[in-house]
Amino acid sequence: MAIYEKAGGLQVAQELYEFVQNEVLPGAQVESEAFWQGFGKLVEDLVPKNRELLAVRNQFQEKLNQWHRDHSGTFNFEEYKAFLEEIGYLEPEVEDFQIRTARVDEEVALQAGPQLVVPVDNARYALNAANARWGSLYDALYGTDVIPEKDGAEKGLRYNPVRGAKVIEFGRQFLDLAVPLDGASHYEVVSYVVEEGALKAGLEGGKKASLKDPSKFAGYTGRAEEPESVLFKNNGLHFEVQIDPSHAIGNTDKAGVKDILVEAAVSTIMDCEDSVAAVDAEDKVRVYRNWLGLMRGDLKATFKKDGREVTRSLNPDRTYLSPAGEEVSLNGRSLMFIRNVGHLMTTPAILDSEGQEIPEGIMDGVLTSLIAKHTLLGNGFYQNSKKGSIYIVKPKMHGSKEVAFANELFDRIEDLIGVSRNTLKIGVMDEERRTTLNLKACIREVKDRIVFINTGFLDRTGDEIHTSMEAGPMIRKNEMKSSAWLTGYERSNVLTGLLVGFQGRAQVGKGMWAMPDMMAAMLEQKIGHPESGANTAWVPSPTAAVLHALHYHQVNVKEVQDTVKAEANNLRDEILQIPVAENPNWSREEIQEELDNNAQGILGYVVRWVEQGVGCSKVPDINNVGLMEDRATLRISSQHMANWLHHGICSKEQVLETFKRMAKVVDKQNEHDSSYRPMSADYEQSVAFQAALDLVFKGYEQPSGYTEPILHRRRQEAKAKSLVEN
Repeated sequence: MAIYEKAGGLQVAQELYEFVQNEVLPGAQVESEAFWQGFGKLVEDLVPKNRELLAVRNQFQEKLNQWHRDHSGTFNFEEYKAFLEEIGYLEPEVEDFQIRTARVDEEVALQAGPQLVVPVDNARYALNAANARWGSLYDALYGTDVIPEKDGAEKGLRYNPVRGAKVIEFGRQFLDLAVPLDGASHYEVVSYVVEEGALKAGLEGGKKASLKDPSKFAGYTGRAEEPESVLFKNNGLHFEVQIDPSHAIGNTDKAGVKDILVEAAVSTIMDCEDSVAAVDAEDKVRVYRNWLGLMRGDLKATFKKDGREVTRSLNPDRTYLSPAGEEVSLNGRSLMFIRNVGHLMTTPAILDSEGQEIPEGIMDGVLTSLIAKHTLLGNGFYQNSKKGSIYIVKPKMHGSKEVAFANELFDRIEDLIGVSRNTLKIGVMDEERRTTLNLKACIREVKDRIVFINTGFLDRTGDEIHTSMEAGPMIRKNEMKSSAWLTGYERSNVLTGLLVGFQGRAQVGKGMWAMPDMMAAMLEQKIGHPESGANTAWVPSPTAAVLHALHYHQVNVKEVQDTVKAEANNLRDEILQIPVAENPNWSREEIQEELDNNAQGILGYVVRWVEQGVGCSKVPDINNVGLMEDRATLRISSQHMANWLHHGICSKEQVLETFKRMAKVVDKQNEHDSSYRPMSADYEQSVAFQAALDLVFKGYEQPSGYTEPILHRRRQEAKAKSLVEN
């Protein structure tokens, strides 16, 4: 049983209370008693409003379910749309406006580039992500499938000079694309020098070439006549050509270039939500303590790599001489957002005056903001924000009233922790159907603090399925990406953001590339995100960030946005197209294939979440392709199976047989993990296996199709079981 401390009318789990008292409040310029009293009053005032909003979600769902039942076989789009307007699901169109967010850092307002998302409960991953602001292009190319392993270019156990030569060739192609020379190619360069503040590229025979656009030369290190590195800036992003003829790679390059260091993950979302398994005070303290270490700049992670102990910490800034010879400094770390949880879940870490769990999103908002105040006060090695802002991503909100509630919460938090109005910036994730359809109204509610909107295919599809569960059996999962509603959703998100003034002030984001081992495919396909007008998109790793950064050198996002803004289209009708299979005539083999794929993915993720507390990891799919999975992937798969089960496409017996068979596959895939508990050894006693079944068999009744209620309950069960066994 947890031990609680009483504070401000709240009951706070002892380990969380002591963490806040001893580690967070000191130096935060907030008096302890005033903080807890204010926190208690905030909970008293806002929890009833939180509950009312959740009740509205349920009311909408009940009305939608009944309407679809009543109109089964007689669906009329115009009648459906009129019904949604009548019940308030479709909100009235709002008048034109422009967002007014101030004190926004350049990484958000001006720089287009990749964005990492990482579970903040893992210190090593969090540090890697923060340090992924800069990354080696040569390493990213050499270690991935971007360079094919053919024609003698295999990776091998030792350095392969054939593969290395292909990496260098790729690097020269990149230089010719991003910073072309006037009348020459970087392939011809034998030296780089700085003369009278301008970059000169030495060629064979003593000739020299200048940049076609001299303004792209941003600085250098070392001596002007023999620089150690040359800094460029293209489309707002930097990269550094590193020169060292004595280096193992540099001495094979006629210009002595040993690497190209790329500005990559311009921003990072430190995640408390979908990629984290945090179900009690113990887990939440781990999350918050890492966030505190990041904000103070003193977080460290020690681990073994290649047989030796390595300690990782945050990277320092990078220093150069400008073309004029003056010292300039560039941030060595990503600008960090913190993603709180949404409005749904409650937490046993803090109980209210009546002994009820408080909403976890309220707790996250208060404590992550209080922690982030340390960076504003300069209580550490680095300041996260040069503009004095705290960046919070708020997920899973449904419609403008829920966004307005988040704004009220942020107002109250600012007053509680003693920072000026709109210090807390908000990122609104457009991942729920009611938010998509009413996005402009949602943005208006936070027009003075919004810095970010983005699309997310997985969660958004999960909500699409659940919302229209009674409409009929949904199309197969892999057909969703070409469906009318999704195309309209992706376009509308960008267009809405630009029309209300996001350009030069806030981020328009796109979703995750989920296959971290398939970088050649990512390099080919993910350019579509900047080409859509999005100035950031999610990547699963620092390596992926480096490679995705190349797309922002190829595409000038501002120019694309200027074009997109002219497309003043209302895409509501497209977004409202329900992805129901009109004449489902799938073969038994096709149905089983879909069930196998979904069940294997659910089990592969759930077994780690429930049994090991791993919220995000690379999980092998049914074809043993590693996919980065979090709760969003789980939501779409479980809701899809629940939908097919509800409409009789498959039977409960078939689903159960599929899960049992796929459990053996997942057990086999994890057989080398010493901490893994096989599910197939005892299906009834496996907490993870039973959780997976719950997600499908109870999927219809889950609020908005969310997976958190089941996962949290089953994780708590697994933790309790582990304590008894040990």
